Amino acid sequence: MDRYVIGLDYGTDSVRALVVNADTGREVSSGVCYYPRWKENLYCEPSKNMFRQHPLDYVEGLENSVREALADLPDNVRQNIVGISVDTTGSTPAAVDRTGTPLALKAEFADNPNAMFVLWKDHTAVKEADEINRLARNWGGTDYTKYEGGIYSSEWFWAKLLHVMREDNKVREAAWSWLEHCDWIPAMLTGNRSADKIKRSRCAAGHKAMWHAEWDGLPSEEFLVKLDPMLEGLRSRLYRETYTSDTEVGKMDREWAERLGLPENIKVGAGAFDAHLGAVGGEVRPYYLSKVMGTSTCDMVTAPSDEFGDKLVAGICGQVDGSIIPGMVGLEAGQSAFGDVYAWFRNLLLWPVKNILQKSKNLTFEVKNRLQDEITENMIEELSKSAASIDPSESGLLAIDWLNGRRTPDANPLLKGAVTGITLGTDAPAIFRALVEATAFGSKVIIDRFIEEGVRIDGVVALGGVAKKSEFVMQIVTDVLNMPVSVVRSEQTCALGSAMAASVVAGIHDNFETAQNKMGSGFEKEYLPRPDYVAKYEELYKKYLQLAESIEKMY
Repeated sequence: MDRYVIGLDYGTDSVRALVVNADTGREVSSGVCYYPRWKENLYCEPSKNMFRQHPLDYVEGLENSVREALADLPDNVRQNIVGISVDTTGSTPAAVDRTGTPLALKAEFADNPNAMFVLWKDHTAVKEADEINRLARNWGGTDYTKYEGGIYSSEWFWAKLLHVMREDNKVREAAWSWLEHCDWIPAMLTGNRSADKIKRSRCAAGHKAMWHAEWDGLPSEEFLVKLDPMLEGLRSRLYRETYTSDTEVGKMDREWAERLGLPENIKVGAGAFDAHLGAVGGEVRPYYLSKVMGTSTCDMVTAPSDEFGDKLVAGICGQVDGSIIPGMVGLEAGQSAFGDVYAWFRNLLLWPVKNILQKSKNLTFEVKNRLQDEITENMIEELSKSAASIDPSESGLLAIDWLNGRRTPDANPLLKGAVTGITLGTDAPAIFRALVEATAFGSKVIIDRFIEEGVRIDGVVALGGVAKKSEFVMQIVTDVLNMPVSVVRSEQTCALGSAMAASVVAGIHDNFETAQNKMGSGFEKEYLPRPDYVAKYEELYKKYLQLAESIEKMY
């Protein structure tokens, strides 16, 4: 009898539940729920780079997405669901009480953004990240950033929690510990009521919290107290051991089985970040770069531990044994803004639609809304069509993609984007093409850094919304990288990777490699470099690097 598993994928805007036949890899059904509070832009202040998400969005999203995925399944399928695993964005931590409950689920903190999950793209902790970097280099002890690429980011665990603790005394006093989103969901599903007993993700701890076996876990108490005395004692309330995503954290408890409409005692796996399990779902192979292309990008590479040795790669988002595939070193890089760059330009052009059209007295309310929706929906597609006919060597435009700072190489959230070469003859499609080229150049800088640091890149596998939806963007990226780019067939590769992890946790497959062979969706398309564009982009890339260097000096 066939066995089934569920992969849960918590993204920036929504959560997806995917039911997969673990024996054949067939994606049986899925459900999606968009976070209602996030959709209303609650608890966020973009002008301050503050992005928080309420845990109720995650809880309601879990129930609604799973129930939708199960709605039309026959009983024999439901009863043979044997495993569930979770991926989430990260680093997305929250303050919790002794039971592991996020403080925002308590009445006194229900509307306090500091008691909520601090989303991955929240950059309010720039000052704290800078302090961590300076102390790590100068305190006279271990440099705890050395496996994090040598630079700690404001997007990560310690910087975020320290910022919240400094900003909010009530949250600091009420917080017993801190949890990543990917650790909380498995703990909740298994009925874990003790923060001290929650099994923590190797992926999250290694890449974002400076955990490493070399120093027996997290940074030392001495280092943390030097960073800020208010951190005293917190290390002992966090964790020492971490777990790869082939580990069972427990069985689903009765309450959640009833709420979701599932059988009890389903095995629940240790969580991980979306990009890492997306690489698993994309059938990542050693030395292939798995590129998750969405609002931002996450670039994942695996290398056998015995081959990688004690190499340190500078300027990336960490190198962690077992963070992607157990038994291999997982390396992470990425861009802070990718699809978000295109969305920014679209919204810029939509300003008159939202602010002038809506005030028109010549159109009905319904017509104005239909027009706004139609223009919004078609903007990127129409820009792409017009931009495709522009010769990149003749437009005279050059852009820098740091609209949300720079994640890698060499994290710096203070950097800004730019568009140069604008004239009175420049139109919107030309600027859009320059922005797309800039994001492609940013991708090439990452690959170049891996190669410079002695990590070869044998190929590129793309997944995510941009990879599936925009042939225009994908062809430019391929031309700039000058290497073939394969696009994963599955529409939900991160959720599929979580399902693969669940199949190993449930004992259906012995390891991730077997799960990938049995459950992989394959590839729907391969983009090939166009030689004439490759030559043009080689010249533009040199200019991009020169412009980037000059802009970095400004900031």
